[in-house]
Amino acid sequence: MTRLPAPERRRQLLTVAIEEFGTSGYHETSMNRLADAAGVTKPVLYQHFASKRDLYLELLRDIGGRLRDEIAAATAAADGPRGQVEAGFGAYFRFFAESPSSFVVLFGDGARNDAEFAAQAHEVETSLAETIAELITTEDLDDDDRRVLAFGIVGLAEGAARYWVGRGLDIEPNRLAHRMADLVWFGLRGPAPAKH
Repeated sequence: MTRLPAPERRRQLLTVAIEEFGTSGYHETSMNRLADAAGVTKPVLYQHFASKRDLYLELLRDIGGRLRDEIAAATAAADGPRGQVEAGFGAYFRFFAESPSSFVVLFGDGARNDAEFAAQAHEVETSLAETIAELITTEDLDDDDRRVLAFGIVGLAEGAARYWVGRGLDIEPNRLAHRMADLVWFGLRGPAPAKH
């Protein structure tokens, strides 16, 4: 076992845990199994996480924080509002394309079937929606309207990713982002005028 500085060891343990929980689920994954997969002893694992539950909650926070940061960085670097929409979807879909297990941990049965895990997953959704709401600058929308639309956008992204990841589809994330951005952009701009 290579001795790593504590922050690096913690990151390694989180990375291994994402794959293990994402593959086998919360209940089927034991701390023994996690320690073996990480190449550490169980006491080392417990030095970083008091329990399997604490580890899973930390995973939810970690995945959510990294996802939010990726979306914020992508939208900040984009050109114009339409570019921000596509960049945000692109960051979201690339994140889960690179780690489908992260999607399973955050939105799968483990998070849905436990009240505390579900509450943490909802905090992630809320954080994403708040980030998105700040980017919606359509006129004639108040703060509540922006938040409702932002939660709708988060729901669209999650629903598309659930279908895509759940079926293991071979869809290029940027192509999916472009399609979803078209859907949202034209929806936010309002219906096209009726032709007479």
